[in-house]
Amino acid sequence: MWGRPPSAVRPSEARQIQRWRTNLATPINTRPEWFDHNITSSPVDEYLYSMLPPRDEVLAEMEAEAIQHKIPIVGPAVARVLYQLASIAKAKTVFELGSAIGYSTIWWARAVGEGGRVIYTDGDPKKAERARRYFERAGVSKRITVKTGDALELLSEEKQEFDIIFNDVDKEDYPRVFKLALPRLRKGGLFVTDNVLWSGRVVQKSPAEATTKAILEFNRLLYGSPDLFTTILPIRDGVAVAVKR
Repeated sequence: MWGRPPSAVRPSEARQIQRWRTNLATPINTRPEWFDHNITSSPVDEYLYSMLPPRDEVLAEMEAEAIQHKIPIVGPAVARVLYQLASIAKAKTVFELGSAIGYSTIWWARAVGEGGRVIYTDGDPKKAERARRYFERAGVSKRITVKTGDALELLSEEKQEFDIIFNDVDKEDYPRVFKLALPRLRKGGLFVTDNVLWSGRVVQKSPAEATTKAILEFNRLLYGSPDLFTTILPIRDGVAVAVKR
């Protein structure tokens, strides 16, 4: 069994999410942060998001909180990709770097199923506490280990190999994550990274921002490594999926 997917039963959802969901013509400046990243055209984005089944009450509330408090989450389209990857790989262990309020953590936890283990990491204890409450309500708390502190340091302390390592930390740290992740990923495991197209800034010839430079270096490392087979999926802000050979 791959674990039960998030419920498709429509709950009473947060008002802001419901308005957005039923009116994709919402002005761009009021859309969720996870909607517009200038990778695909707005009509294509609108079509993709219009096709998504409604999320359960917990996930919908998290989406609303992310909008209200400007908390970065992967959003539902990418979250479904994460769930699908874990299901295809039959993953039972996931290490997540940069978990915030635990939105993607819940998708991972549901995908790994009973007996699976997801490690949540975030440097903000308040976010971690909010995440714990969401995990309890979502019924996946027993599958999740919550760790607070520097995500890279926490990964460096791990001795086991994981089925999946998901990278969504500060972008300047992406090259460091690359060096830490590979030795801790099993052969055939997946190294998954969000925001690798960085709202299209990766095409800049001479980028000034340290974040863009770091993502460019990271992408070169991914594609240049003989130990990985990498594909960047141009969904939302770009998701890199690398399989360890």
